[in-house]
Amino acid sequence: MIVVMLAVMYFLLIRPENKKKKAAEEMRNSLKVGDAITTIGGIVGTICAVKDQTIVMETGADRVRIEFTKWAISSKGTQSTEEAPVTETEDKKKDKK
Repeated sequence: MIVVMLAVMYFLLIRPENKKKKAAEEMRNSLKVGDAITTIGGIVGTICAVKDQTIVMETGADRVRIEFTKWAISSKGTQSTEEAPVTETEDKKKDKK
C-alpha cells in the first residue's frame, strides 16, 4: 500500500514539476538576440546580448539596457492584455453604449 502511495505521489507531484523545470531550462537556453522576453519581475524587453549565464535586455523607448541572469527569465514573448479578465467598469461602459 505504501509503494502505491509513493508511486501516485511521484506521478501526480514530482514528475510534472520536473517536466516543467526541464521545459523552462530549454526555453532559457534557446534564447537569442532579438527575442522578446518577460522577467519574473514583470519587466518586458528585447534581448541585446546573450552571455553564458546572463542576458542583456533592452527595455522601452529610452533603450535602457539591463543585465539579468538566465534563471530570472520567466517567458519568451510578451504577455498579452487580451487574456486579462474584463473588469466591472469595462462591463458597465459596454452596457451604456
